[in-house]
Amino acid sequence: MKQKTHRDLSAFTLVEVIVLIVIIGLLALVFLPKLANRNYQGPIPWDCVNNLKEIGTAYRLWAGDNGDLVPAQQAVAKGGWADLLTNANQGAICWTNYVIMANELGQAPKLLICRYEERTAADAFTNKLDNSNLSYFVGVSANDLQPQSIAGGDRNLGPGLFPTNDYGYSPKNGKGNDVAIPTNSSKGPVSWSLKIHSRGNASGAGNILFGDGSVLQVSTASFNQQWLPNANPTTNWPAGHVPANPSIRLVFP
Repeated sequence: MKQKTHRDLSAFTLVEVIVLIVIIGLLALVFLPKLANRNYQGPIPWDCVNNLKEIGTAYRLWAGDNGDLVPAQQAVAKGGWADLLTNANQGAICWTNYVIMANELGQAPKLLICRYEERTAADAFTNKLDNSNLSYFVGVSANDLQPQSIAGGDRNLGPGLFPTNDYGYSPKNGKGNDVAIPTNSSKGPVSWSLKIHSRGNASGAGNILFGDGSVLQVSTASFNQQWLPNANPTTNWPAGHVPANPSIRLVFP
């Protein structure tokens, strides 16, 4: 009678060995660069992307009840802050935009802070929120009728092509900034500073919220070459402050 042979269960087949090598190789590609750089912080941006999506939803809900206009385009008498924006240098009241939408934001000021920020969330909207509790700039002329208009984004955006170590247009003192950014980047390029989602990325990266409520993380190069040229220029500039070149108006906290 022939004796049955049994495969040693402790041994690997050739296919199993190949699969194991492939898995180890993939893990090495993911983790070795991080181990090589002790300063790598590798943020996963999805929670901050979701914050901006929630803000985009709040814009649409608010506009639905206010003549299809977002707060920056609706008169103060009707609950907006458009009258205030007829003056230049309104960065100090950037927080007003979000207080107006408190109900639409579900009374959750934590949505206004990215977890990779140095700032902290406010406890409440009323008498608690100011620029020091914000991570996102406001594109005052964006709306859902202009899908590629820039409605908001990470505050670590600044002038020039080379990332800096600060927050760019958003000052540390919380006094805000009211900025005209040319849609033609050759007239004045911008870059994401080495903060928030740029950490571990020397070329810079940041999230932007569009008029249709979508959110995208883009590099400095992509922002300048693709998204700025397609952004609808602001037309309702304060008297005496109309830029020489087509530009968008962004208010930074």
